[in-house]
Formats: sequence, C-alpha cells, structure tokens
Amino acid sequence: MRSLHDLPAPAKLNLFLHVLGRRSDGYHLLQSAFMLLDWCDLLHIERRAGASLSREDLGGSALPEDDLCLRAARALQQASGCSEGAHILLDKRLPTQAGLGGGSSDAATTLLALNRLWKLDLPRSALARIALTLGADVPFFILGRNAWAEGVGEVLTPLPPQAVQAGTRFVVVKPAAGLETARIFCDPTLRRDTQAATIAGFASAQAHSAFGFGRNDLQPVAERLCPEVSQALRWLASRGLSGRMTGSGSAVFAAMKDTIDVSDAPAHWSIKVCQNLGFHPLAEWVRDE
Repeated sequence: MRSLHDLPAPAKLNLFLHVLGRRSDGYHLLQSAFMLLDWCDLLHIERRAGASLSREDLGGSALPEDDLCLRAARALQQASGCSEGAHILLDKRLPTQAGLGGGSSDAATTLLALNRLWKLDLPRSALARIALTLGADVPFFILGRNAWAEGVGEVLTPLPPQAVQAGTRFVVVKPAAGLETARIFCDPTLRRDTQAATIAGFASAQAHSAFGFGRNDLQPVAERLCPEVSQALRWLASRGLSGRMTGSGSAVFAAMKDTIDVSDAPAHWSIKVCQNLGFHPLAEWVRDE
C-alpha cells in the first residue's frame, strides 16, 4: 500500500461546555458532550521512502508550515520508531477558529491513516496517548464516537445511544471573524464555577428536550469579544432556532427539522447543514486492544 485517499476528518460540536474550575497549572477543568458531524476536511497521504515528512495544502488556505498534521506524523514516528516517511495533502474544508475541532481532527486522521499505511498496528489506547500530546481534543477523534468529556477535555466516556438522537440535522454558522481559544480562557470575566453534571442527567434531559442541556460558559465572553457571534445567534433565532456556540467559537449551531432560507445571511458567513455521526468514518481502522 503506497497511498490512501479521501480520508475524512470530521468536525465536532460541543453540545454544551461547562467550566468547573481551574487547576494550579492554569488549565481549566471542563465538562462537555462531543458529537461528530458529517462536515469534514479531506486528507490524502502518500507513503515515502526514508523518514521525510511534508504537507501540501490543496484548499488554498494559508496553513502554518508546521501544522498539527506534521506534528502528529512526527509524534507517531518517534513513539513507534518507524523509519517511514509521508507526504500529506490536506483539502481544508472546515473553517478555522470556529470551535469545530478541525485541526485536531486532521491530526487524528493523520494518526489513524499512518498507523495503517506504515503497518504499525498500534491499538487505539496507544494512539490516544500520542494524540493527547498534540491537544486536548485530538483523543476524542481517536476514540471515534460521541463522548462525554471531562478533565481538560481528555477524559472521555462514550455516550450511550439514547443520549444523542441519531440522524439529527444541524445548521452550523461560522461568521467571518474568528476567536483565539487562549484569549477567551484568559478573560477575567469567564465563569469558572459551574457545578458538575452527570451523564445520566444529560441523557435524561436530551430525552425531554433535544440538545437543550446546559450552556456554553465561554459564550458570554466570546460574544463580547466578537459581536458577530451574537449576530449569528440572532439570525438563527429569527428562524425559530435555538442556537449555541460550539467550543470557543466563533461558529454557532442549532438543531433543525425543516429547510431554512439562508439567502439573507451575510455573504461572508459559512453556513452548512450537517448531520450527526454515531462513529468516526475511520473508527474501524484501529483495534481496541
């Protein structure tokens, strides 16, 4: 096998995001429910002789030279002792600075693909340990299913099927302006004392009011720093949809049943109607143990 093509790196939504406290090292203690979406970046990876690693952008985006894909490949080389190389071609379709986990998902797909291409056969737990060195969201995409997240986002528990309504459609709105995660978490007005919730409470609430549990504690800060977040939420509300920001934004989302008219939305917004996924498209590429 010399190459793998059309490898999906799906987006995620934070159905809620609570900040419970702050550790002595400055990292925040969180609770969230992560859900996979069928909106994806695409990667194409070619095996190369020798240990050289390179990345090419196919989507016209100005990506950093040393992005998470290359860092993931390098980390996998170092952890496994592999002497193989790779050329990674990235078709970036997910917006950046959106709270959709695009960069983390790209890194996870890189790990899953190279584990297969280089014939390493590392189990999911080993890939998850490597993933955590790259970012708190990356292990979720290695887990490969909707999950309850705690700690700094790395302590993951698969959600029971009844906690997420399969086949639900969402509209995701990404304003042109982006938000830097660190700027929000450093803001002195950020609420950091939300009481801990439980998976059982979340699942029960979902059964009675779809995707209405909790809130996003980062949203008030984000709305102050980026007025377009508020504008996008008002646009959703004008269509009878209850919107919420995902992650640290600036994208917002709402569950939807009927087709909506997007003709009056600002031209510089990205709007996508998506459907949730039960499993990562590449979940079966790695063994559990």
